[in-house]
Amino acid sequence: MSKTNPGNFFEDFSIGQVIEHATPRTVTEGDRALYGALYPTRFAVPSSAEFAASVGLTASGKGHPVEELIAFHIAFGKTVPDISLNAVANLGYAECRFHQPVVPGDTLRTKSEVIGLKQNSNGKSGVVYVRSTATNQRGEVALDWCRWVMVHKRDVDAAAPEVVVPELAPVVAPENLVIPDGLDFASYDFGAAGETFRFDDYAVGEKIDHVDGVTLTDPEHMLATRLWQNTAKVHFNTEARPDGNRLIYGGHVISMARALSFNGLANAQLIAAINGGSHVAPAFAGDTIYAWSEVLDKAVISESIGALRLRLVATKGRDESTTLRNAEGKYAAGVLLDLDVWALVPR
Repeated sequence: MSKTNPGNFFEDFSIGQVIEHATPRTVTEGDRALYGALYPTRFAVPSSAEFAASVGLTASGKGHPVEELIAFHIAFGKTVPDISLNAVANLGYAECRFHQPVVPGDTLRTKSEVIGLKQNSNGKSGVVYVRSTATNQRGEVALDWCRWVMVHKRDVDAAAPEVVVPELAPVVAPENLVIPDGLDFASYDFGAAGETFRFDDYAVGEKIDHVDGVTLTDPEHMLATRLWQNTAKVHFNTEARPDGNRLIYGGHVISMARALSFNGLANAQLIAAINGGSHVAPAFAGDTIYAWSEVLDKAVISESIGALRLRLVATKGRDESTTLRNAEGKYAAGVLLDLDVWALVPR
């Protein structure tokens, strides 16, 4: 009997299946440092313990929060050996909520439930829908999300399962956003944060060109996949794809776009939810990533806190027109990522 794990193929999944993912991972200050080395992030809350304390995020004594996407990458990476080791591509996200800040010393573990299956018409692969939950060492939910991924079949002659496509909410309702305990922007230091723009300075429909670009390289991507323990073959094995190119992990593009969004959205300090997202096209080493955002909605959370619903778009190459779709309604050439998030900002 083989003691190695070849990963699950499409026909290995079943509706209602629950998978406990190995191995728990403890967040460290090293994760914060490496994240800053990989992505040009400058948001004040994860950058400065003093700033985080000034907005109430260390009042509980739990420590200085790391970027929400660090927790997302770690929790996501736990699912890869069981869900997407044999993936063609990760396709999208929905209903992701960050329940509480994650700090160094927290240990995250993840489990997933299969909530949907649909075999592709070619019979060679299928789409698997899962709902994943990451908890800390106290059993508290740190974040949860849904995603769907295209997975190879082991046996093309294996019978197709009954089609089940889950109905997922197009957006997390503002009243269902989880606001961190103690968060208060009443004494917010705009000078330290880097921009003066408040909640009321943004208008629904406004588009923000984040100006800057970053060229992807293989070394940084390989470091990222190992840091997040993302073992999907298409990310690190040149023999896993017919063209011999390593596919850039979609989360790497998300973090790059989020970091670039600082220019124009420096006060969007915390991601409260990811409403949905699509990896529209593959990215490879040598591609230069730019980003722009559109304000889709606004919600008042408290006297000092507002939430902006933002479409964050990453493009391959410079696109000053901030066009998402072409005349035929398809994604415009060069669009890599279409991400819909709620971010918390000072009023």
